Amino acid sequence: MEFEKIPTVPTADEILDRSFRRAASKMRLKRNKDRANEEFVRAVSTGIHDRLVRIIQSFPELDDLPPFYRDTVDILWGMDRVRKALGAVGWAARWARNHGPGLAYQTRKAEIPSVIRKRTVARLSSVVHQIDDELRFLNDMRNVLRKLPHIDDEFTVVVAGYPNVGKSSFIRITSSASPEIAAYPFTTKGVIVGHRYAGTGRMQFIDTPGLLDRPTSERNKIERQALTAIMNLADVVLCIIDPSEHCGYPIEEQVRLLHEIEAMVEIPVVPVANKSDLLYFDGYLNMSTETGEGISEVLETLIGFRKQSEQQDETVPC
Repeated sequence: MEFEKIPTVPTADEILDRSFRRAASKMRLKRNKDRANEEFVRAVSTGIHDRLVRIIQSFPELDDLPPFYRDTVDILWGMDRVRKALGAVGWAARWARNHGPGLAYQTRKAEIPSVIRKRTVARLSSVVHQIDDELRFLNDMRNVLRKLPHIDDEFTVVVAGYPNVGKSSFIRITSSASPEIAAYPFTTKGVIVGHRYAGTGRMQFIDTPGLLDRPTSERNKIERQALTAIMNLADVVLCIIDPSEHCGYPIEEQVRLLHEIEAMVEIPVVPVANKSDLLYFDGYLNMSTETGEGISEVLETLIGFRKQSEQQDETVPC
């Protein structure tokens, strides 16, 4: 998604200031001052309408967004809240369009057009100021949307697990992504995307925020972003656990999370025990993002799933 193309959403004062300046320049061209007042009101209402419509059109249709982005919008702000903001902007645009011509006509018929012009412009200004909070909300939303990663349509490995088990370290070692690495939980606040060329093509790696083994209703926005990445983007889930428990969480809870992920998806889930330099965990692939031990074996396993996916695609009839 090209959210970076969404322009800055102006405040109410910025919309009015630009509309007034354009209307004033048109007013100066009129020789008939009474008609100039009418044209000023007409130009202000048109300018407000057009600017508000452009704001609405600059945002993508919510229902047309791919599932991952649609879920992310819902998680971060709530679809109803976003629709409310866009609906308010639409209401103000319609008000300016529907009432602008009438206000301009009132100005023409007035005994003192300049007085009525000021009153009608004040009404238009009041309408725009009523949606100032919604305009600021949309601009804050726009600033976050622009930072969402671009997800390519290619074989994708989503890396999941408890906080501080080594997910970001693995991504940093194996892909082009550069996530923040720190010895405290929830360093990753959203999904991070990296790529790696392997064999005949490219693999996409997605680093997710840490998940905890608890009911969905108790998970915060950060954890819910991880879940939507798993559900909507993954061809394979790499679930990293830390049997040494240096992450701060018991291995029993980590394994329960692994089983929960396995139950929620119909794609391969590859469990890997990290920090083998501290403790080797029998029955699992083992690796150490600290020493590099076992990383190549994990990558070979993931590449194997990618090859299987390519073979399946080749056998699908055109």
